[in-house]
Amino acid sequence: MLSDRVKNVQPSQTTELTNRVARLREQGEKVIRFNVGEPDFKTPEHICQAAVWAMEQGFTKYTPVMGILELREAICEKLERDNHVRYSPGEIIIGAGAKQCLSAALLAICNPGDEVIIPYPCWVSYTELVKLADGVPVMVPCREDFSLDIPAIESVVTDKTRAILLNTPNNPTGAVYSESSLREIARLAMKHDFYIISDEVYEKFIYDEGEHISIASFSKEVKERTILINSLSKTYAMTGWRIGYTAAPAEIIRGMNTLQSQIVSSIQSLSQKAAVAALTESQKPVEEMVREFRKRKDYMEERLRGMKGVSCKSSKGAFYLLPDVGACLGKKDGETVIENDYMMAEYLLKEAKIAVVPGSAFLAPGHLRFAYTNSMDEIKAGMDAMEMALGRLV
Repeated sequence: MLSDRVKNVQPSQTTELTNRVARLREQGEKVIRFNVGEPDFKTPEHICQAAVWAMEQGFTKYTPVMGILELREAICEKLERDNHVRYSPGEIIIGAGAKQCLSAALLAICNPGDEVIIPYPCWVSYTELVKLADGVPVMVPCREDFSLDIPAIESVVTDKTRAILLNTPNNPTGAVYSESSLREIARLAMKHDFYIISDEVYEKFIYDEGEHISIASFSKEVKERTILINSLSKTYAMTGWRIGYTAAPAEIIRGMNTLQSQIVSSIQSLSQKAAVAALTESQKPVEEMVREFRKRKDYMEERLRGMKGVSCKSSKGAFYLLPDVGACLGKKDGETVIENDYMMAEYLLKEAKIAVVPGSAFLAPGHLRFAYTNSMDEIKAGMDAMEMALGRLV
């Protein structure tokens, strides 16, 4: 019999959909994947070569649980250079991707019944990871433009509030939270003495006039309440290398180190050497990838806005769009009635051969999430197919 903990947690809907699409493709179905938040670019050559060199040198053994010093020092340099916040290597721990870092951080700070505030729409795993840590997710809707609703957040703060979990740039909305709203969050954390868990994995994917600001950079006092989560997966097209990191007060890092020592022992050695190269060598591949994503974003936004029954806010960051398809719901194609966003996603998978994630998975019913992590040719083909499918709805 399964534990109550496992019974209380839902499987990741994005992962489940990814597995389903993979099965369809294995069966010969040509499905365009707008469902996966994974850059279609190859990991830059100099990063791969760093791993090859490490392997040839025999760097294939266990490493310290916290990660190799060389990598933690490189992360400290990166955080000071890019985010204007200073950490020591003892305030850094390496994890198997940002998700594992986030899980370890929540396990390190949450006691049963502690509350974690989560603005939504939000990434599907946030609520479930809080539950795994025996915490209670406290959900607060963002404003209509997907910005933070500070009064609504403040209204749910209680003596059980342990943390707020922020993601900027945001998955699934593409929102980039303003400096003023982040300063208000910092004020609340100081006033009510709770942690800020800041998921910054999309920090390099900024478009138009947007600007990523790391909340830990505001002051020493704010930094002491911040648990900064990041990874190399998105920025360097290293999703399969499974390298993330946490920067936090040393006490929290020690707690996470204890947890990881019992759960994962250490992070893959070759990936750590590759990560050092990623952080310390040329950043040109990142810049090129961001420029290409901006072209894709602009094209997809324009196409979606041109479809009958679809409205789409502009994305300022990450690589997602969350169009509203509410005006299409209730319509039908023949005998098929599209009653909700889940059915719309099913309809598009069947009729347009495109995979998208229902907005309800992110607590955004009536929406669909698109990732523009495909080639421009695939994006054009997918948009054409979607427009034709929607055109059949009456």
